[in-house]
Amino acid sequence: MAKSRKEKRQEETLIDIVEAKQGAVEYFEKNKTLIIGAIVAVILLVGGYIINKYLLQMPKENQAKSAIFKAEQQFQRDSFALALENPGGGYEGFLDIIENYSGTQTANLAKLYAGISYMNVGRFNDAVEYLNAHSASGDYSPILKNGNLGDAYSELGDMDKAVSAYKSATTGAQDALLTPYYLYKLGLLSKRNGDEAGANAAFAKIMDSYPTSEEGTKVDKLLSGL
Repeated sequence: MAKSRKEKRQEETLIDIVEAKQGAVEYFEKNKTLIIGAIVAVILLVGGYIINKYLLQMPKENQAKSAIFKAEQQFQRDSFALALENPGGGYEGFLDIIENYSGTQTANLAKLYAGISYMNVGRFNDAVEYLNAHSASGDYSPILKNGNLGDAYSELGDMDKAVSAYKSATTGAQDALLTPYYLYKLGLLSKRNGDEAGANAAFAKIMDSYPTSEEGTKVDKLLSGL
């Protein structure tokens, strides 16, 4: 019996599918090494990202938090030189934390600690380097970073950068102790630079927002001529 057109088309389709499968198998056999290599590369890339983020970075962060403990203690005792390099007890100083736990939040925090420590031991260029390297976020970190940068630039004689840093420290998030402290420094430095308007603006902000602060008392006496 002669086959219908429909049956012939179905057979042709099956033949095409079989030939396509055979072609794919032959292609795979010929290029097996390259294909498997590419698949492995993708698996390693994705797996490496997951391992780095969830299996390596998290323990590294926890290790860094434990390692910085003694340096923070020395910092709180104003033992800044020890906090930087040799806090004792086999613990790492801030400089080691920065180097050994790079990429962690704790290493970033150690840069702020290191900058303030260098500021307090009189190494102002080093203070500027580490403070600028710190990525500031939240409420207190930007104030501390920029306030200490203002102090360091002032010590180095770069008054324009000092004023700019103090302005950065006193905008954004506010703190009842730190903000009036740096506003007062901004006012005094602006006045020293001949910027009466800038000085008056800084002093006015203290009197408006922090009148009962220690700096508010100083400004009140300063403005009254006492």
